[in-house]
Amino acid sequence: MLRTIDLRATSLSPTALRDALPRPEIDVSVAAETAATLIDDVRTRGADALRDQAERLDGGAPDHVTATADELAAARAGLAPDVRDALERMIERVRAGSAAQVPPAAATTLAPGATVTQRWQPVERVGLYVPGGKAVYPSSVVMNVVAAQAAGVRSIAIASPPQRAFGGAVHPTVLGAAALLGVREVHAMGGAGAIGALAYGVESLGIERVDVITGPGNVYVAAAKRIVQSVVGIDMEAGPTEILVIADASADPDLVASDLVSQAEHDEMAASVLVTDDADLADRIAERVAARAAATRHADRVAIALAGPQSAIVLVDDLAAAAAVSNAYGPEHLEIQTADDEAVLADITNAGAIFLGAHSPVSLGDYLAGSNHVLPTGGQSAHAAGLGAHTFLRPQQIIRYDAPALAEVADAIVALSGAEDLPAHGEAVRARTT
Repeated sequence: MLRTIDLRATSLSPTALRDALPRPEIDVSVAAETAATLIDDVRTRGADALRDQAERLDGGAPDHVTATADELAAARAGLAPDVRDALERMIERVRAGSAAQVPPAAATTLAPGATVTQRWQPVERVGLYVPGGKAVYPSSVVMNVVAAQAAGVRSIAIASPPQRAFGGAVHPTVLGAAALLGVREVHAMGGAGAIGALAYGVESLGIERVDVITGPGNVYVAAAKRIVQSVVGIDMEAGPTEILVIADASADPDLVASDLVSQAEHDEMAASVLVTDDADLADRIAERVAARAAATRHADRVAIALAGPQSAIVLVDDLAAAAAVSNAYGPEHLEIQTADDEAVLADITNAGAIFLGAHSPVSLGDYLAGSNHVLPTGGQSAHAAGLGAHTFLRPQQIIRYDAPALAEVADAIVALSGAEDLPAHGEAVRARTT
């Protein structure tokens, strides 16, 4: 089911190593033309375009795009008690984790009377996308909303695809989660059209444009976010989910297998990768993966994901090589299950989130770890961070100099402005110091 890539006794350059690793056969650019057409349609026809797209591409046109206060209240009241309790626990933990990401203002005194203060200001309004394809994602509501609230964002809009089973409305569990968090603006719209509506606004529906769009989605959502990022900020272009597990002979084969299968159930493009220096362990894990994959509810979906080009067992010479493979891959989720997890962690540079030890599965991070589960995929962890309060914050510098402090640097400013042939810069200083 899982193919094997044997990198033992090889010496590959970083580029060659990246090329040797499993990846999904997906290209966001192929969806760009369709996404651009859908966005332009929403910009031109507004609500009519959203309804047409909902009927053709999602769960049917909703009676009304924006959920009413009564619908939100009913969805909140209708949450199953165990689900509501779990969501409230998740909210509490993610709120604590997100609050820790907000930096305090910091003032630097450079000389008497000369200070530069850095503060972090939230954006005014955000649009949060919650997917609704093969699964229901109230957890994504929590991850997106809590991070924005922790940053101090004042205006929050959620977009989620209409569901045919609920008359074209947003799934009630998604609505209920939004209501628990106090969100009053939830729209039944999905795909690239929803991204366009958030980026440019829809006047007839009272949807104002946002400053930042976050949240995962399919390839058309990713393409749409790429298109609109010239006018709004985005978190990342989220692709299929990924798990990479570094394991040695001390790891429990069944636990590792359970984690590889757990991520494969997301969709057929999900990537499950094992990196190990123990060929015998690899064989035992492969056996347990096959057994668990056959027994799980979404067996067909899991089988396709595990057999795809994005999933594999990678054999390496030692754990240092395993860390090098992981860094080259840059996984969304990295699990380390070894005899000395901290030693392996010391060699890790690129990962969206890192789960240490046998009792820290990715599923924990998906729900109740207190971390955020919206993470960079497709190797983006080499240059991008996961979603957090920082996603919605902008650092601003506040400069305050008194007259003596300005006079002390005036000659240097005049010299530099002359060197750059910008004499008026220096003259603006001289006007204050002579």
